[in-house]
Amino acid sequence: MKHASLIFYLIVVAGLCRLAAAQDQPAGNIRLPASDFHWKMTKDYVETNPVPEYRHASAEAFEAFKDMKYGVRIHWGLYSIAGNKPRESWPFLAMSFEQKQAYQELYKTWNPQGFNAEEWMSLFADNGLKMFAFTAKHHEGFSMFDTQTRVKSRVNWTAPGGPALEDCDLAYSIMETPFHRDVVKELCDAAHKRGIKIDLYFSNPDWYDADFRPYGYSPVLTPGATAHPGLYGRAPVTEQRGSIYMTASDPTPDVEARMMARHRQQLTELLTHYGKIDMVCLDNWFGKENWPAMRETVLDLRKLQPDVMLRARGIGNYGDYYTPEGFTPGGKENTDMPWFEIFPLGSSFSYEADAGKYKGGGWIVKTLVDIVAKGGNFMVGIGPNRDGKFHPTAIENLHEAGAWLKINGEGIYATRPREGDLWKEGNNLRFTRSKDQRTVYAFSLVWPGTNLTLHSVQPKAGSPVFLLGYKTPLTWSYAADTGTVIQLPAELQNETNRPCKFAYGFKFEQ
Repeated sequence: MKHASLIFYLIVVAGLCRLAAAQDQPAGNIRLPASDFHWKMTKDYVETNPVPEYRHASAEAFEAFKDMKYGVRIHWGLYSIAGNKPRESWPFLAMSFEQKQAYQELYKTWNPQGFNAEEWMSLFADNGLKMFAFTAKHHEGFSMFDTQTRVKSRVNWTAPGGPALEDCDLAYSIMETPFHRDVVKELCDAAHKRGIKIDLYFSNPDWYDADFRPYGYSPVLTPGATAHPGLYGRAPVTEQRGSIYMTASDPTPDVEARMMARHRQQLTELLTHYGKIDMVCLDNWFGKENWPAMRETVLDLRKLQPDVMLRARGIGNYGDYYTPEGFTPGGKENTDMPWFEIFPLGSSFSYEADAGKYKGGGWIVKTLVDIVAKGGNFMVGIGPNRDGKFHPTAIENLHEAGAWLKINGEGIYATRPREGDLWKEGNNLRFTRSKDQRTVYAFSLVWPGTNLTLHSVQPKAGSPVFLLGYKTPLTWSYAADTGTVIQLPAELQNETNRPCKFAYGFKFEQ
């Protein structure tokens, strides 16, 4: 009888544990939109429903993600030495064999004495940026952190008779440069001190380590990649491929196992050596044959840091968030998976030398307001130069947006979208609301003139309406046929008297 009671007790405890775990999971439809490009690339072999043992980050982590709203995405790597334009590592694919070989040797002279992690994080903290994403490793394969993994095979692009695989033994990291400092560690330490959330970007493919051929637009092709591109996720795009090297045979199972082991070890390093990491920004994807190993990597990462938010690229609905890139969705997304739009401030995510290419603080503000009204977050993309310094115009643009947020931030941070299509009225009005749904914020993207009319919301009777940054309550009225009309005083018709520029926030209870 005692034995039966013990079994019953254990069953009850196990059931309660499962219930508690289920309650800690985010609610809703945590699925990528069917229109997402990276979902389309992997949907044939990444199962739609994650395996039963998989856990997303907790509901608390999802809430914290949705509260952030505004961050910065930083691309820095060998492409910053080369001055690659217009797109980070991508020009490597179009280089000649001689240029590729020279590019891969650039690390031997890199010594960015202008880099100062404390300065970077002070800039971000002072200007309202709640998180930063940093390229721990981009597609070029160069690690910006102190990895203990070793590259064992690479391409000698200028070998006699043409490119050839050769054995090697190096980390191919920032620690093998004259600089010899762990950039990721310095950034994470500085961010932790200021409460800035951390997102470490990590490219799944690697164009330096030949074990990773031919994944992710690799310039090294194999017979299998051309005959059966579906096995490798997707064949490289011809116009991006440039000068390629075709190996005589495909990677052996042992080589592919070594590839996935190094990939997993590097991600393990990032989640064990740098304290709490809030997000991991995976990019690109592997193929069908490697998905089981990739899935095991994802399960391992979740054990290391259960609340880390994983970007969905390459892992489908195992991801916790996704990233529209270079465009703003036209409306609210048809999924409960949270999203972070990424868009460069200049012409690309890496360093932009031309001051005229930066879009301005007003662009940041209006894009941020539009995205937040739709329920998303916004990462503005910038990159430092080879010495580790941001362009003065980029800094100025961040200051402009930061000044606006000091006045209007309460209508941005930790807000939620209004229900249905009520996130906007016309082209120039956007709305957010407090999480308790008591307070509504209306943002006019242009100065409304002598009065502002709102048709979709009525302030609570007798409650004040405020222009954020202006202390005096505004006069307002409501009628069923005209809606809410907010009168703006004469002194504010002079733009020098207004509390801010770019967009104007109005606050009231409903």
